Amino acid sequence: MHYVDAKSILSLKNGMNLYRGCTHGCIYCDSRSDVYGMNHEFEDVEVKRNSLELLKRELLKRPKSMIGTGSMTDPYIPLEKHLEYVRNSLKLIYKYGFGFTCITKSDLILKDLDLLKKINEKSKVVVQMTLTTADDELCAILEPNVCSTSRRVEVLKALNDAGIPTVVWLCPILPYINDTEENINGILDRCIESNVYGIICFGMGLTLRRGNREYFYSKLDEHFPSLKERYIRKYANSYSITSPNSEKLMGIFTKRTSGEGILNNPSEIFDYLSEFPQKSYQSTLTFK
Repeated sequence: MHYVDAKSILSLKNGMNLYRGCTHGCIYCDSRSDVYGMNHEFEDVEVKRNSLELLKRELLKRPKSMIGTGSMTDPYIPLEKHLEYVRNSLKLIYKYGFGFTCITKSDLILKDLDLLKKINEKSKVVVQMTLTTADDELCAILEPNVCSTSRRVEVLKALNDAGIPTVVWLCPILPYINDTEENINGILDRCIESNVYGIICFGMGLTLRRGNREYFYSKLDEHFPSLKERYIRKYANSYSITSPNSEKLMGIFTKRTSGEGILNNPSEIFDYLSEFPQKSYQSTLTFK
């Protein structure tokens, strides 16, 4: 971990990254890609020391809207348990009447359930959770330093019980590893059980480019001997890696989500995530 001073904290579309880098160890992580220009080791997490000061200043200038985080770095990495940058940003989001959405794989989000509920009562909260495999043993290989799929399903159910809507990212789907009917049906079963609002899936596959490709291949050598060579033969240096089973698996995905009334169109889900409700409540509570 190391600290930096940032120049700003919100993007033009109200995206926020309090941390840069991650320790979850997901073998497929696109955020490792060289294109993002990270000039430090990925696991040496960059902490934006002045982020809360910047966030307060920027919230005061912006119209009420949804604030999002997690597109580059999971906001609930282990450091958050002690630093509480996300928790303190939630206090500001609540105070100034904004909404909140995030993408995470971590059950640490439940420690902020009190704040999430209050923001949701006042404006809107949507929690997005990534699920890649229904198999906890495989999950421990693909995403070694974060909670299991079964635990994430418990989190989804707890959020649903608290009245907080959820969206699942069903990705990535790795050819010859988790691109099976059993796996997709298993994930969908868990989404249905958890009463998720929507599932984002752009197709069955993943993306690879310089930086994350090399890391991914090193992990294939470690956990799936000879599979790297199969990838190289079939995909060479392609950016988009599509499962040979994509068409069949997407058919299953579309049929089951439509039948259960789960939103499955990415554009419609993104519209929902960015839509800010017209609510007006007084913020009088103090959080510890």
